[in-house]
Amino acid sequence: MASSILRRFIPRKTTWMYGQRMMSSTIDVSVDEQTGIALMKMKRKPVNSLNLEFLQDIRNTIVTLEQNKKCKGLILTSDVPKIFSAGIDILEMYQPNEERLHNFWRALQDMWLQLYMTPLATIAAINGHSPAGGCLISISCDYRIMAPNYTIGLNETLLGIVAPFWFKDAMCNTVGYRETEIALALGKLYSTDEALQKGLVDEVVTSEQIMEAAQRKMLEYVKIPNMARAMSKQLMRQETADKLCSTQDSDVQNFVNFCLQDKVQQSLGFYLEQLKKRKSK
Repeated sequence: MASSILRRFIPRKTTWMYGQRMMSSTIDVSVDEQTGIALMKMKRKPVNSLNLEFLQDIRNTIVTLEQNKKCKGLILTSDVPKIFSAGIDILEMYQPNEERLHNFWRALQDMWLQLYMTPLATIAAINGHSPAGGCLISISCDYRIMAPNYTIGLNETLLGIVAPFWFKDAMCNTVGYRETEIALALGKLYSTDEALQKGLVDEVVTSEQIMEAAQRKMLEYVKIPNMARAMSKQLMRQETADKLCSTQDSDVQNFVNFCLQDKVQQSLGFYLEQLKKRKSK
């Protein structure tokens, strides 16, 4: 049973379906009719950064899968080597069009609500680095499996920006208040081993084993009666989702006002320059 707070959202038609396979320019999804397990591969090169259209594609794909009566679970992973998702596309925030900036942040809110509260069982197969928004996607899933030698965390402060309260709440629900406080203050990126130790991920396997491990764990989830599993998830997460739903407009405006500050724009510009220098080496 999906949360009623999400029913007012109407998906944008950006995903095409061929039989039990869905494709867009940024996502490839297949559904195994026998197991009821869907596999979503993010493929927005070069680093699966979350821009407006990509966020809408992710959310719309989840909505479509929810409407598929044969689909019970969703595994999210990356089709980009060594990157799960690099998080929010900084170009959406740097020298932005204000109207698009509003729409971008609303799209991020809506994607998170859809993923966080979906009645589908969800597993993140984290096969690459997963900072910031990539970490948010990961901790919004029911279970997280990560390959070694990568990093994950909410590192927004390193860019001179602040993670919103719903990022913080999702992190708190995963690793606890004190660990979240330290992580957000320092913009901490955890190694795979550190993430496992802190409970940020649930399991670590090799890159070659990650899909097999995700499929095996998902079979445990989908064996549980759908309604009981979904309602248990809703019981645990509804309060966190409702907190954002009741403040979405003000959260958007606070984000826009923050981004438009001169100091924030300078910080983002400096970060982009540093990225250009690294690429040119």
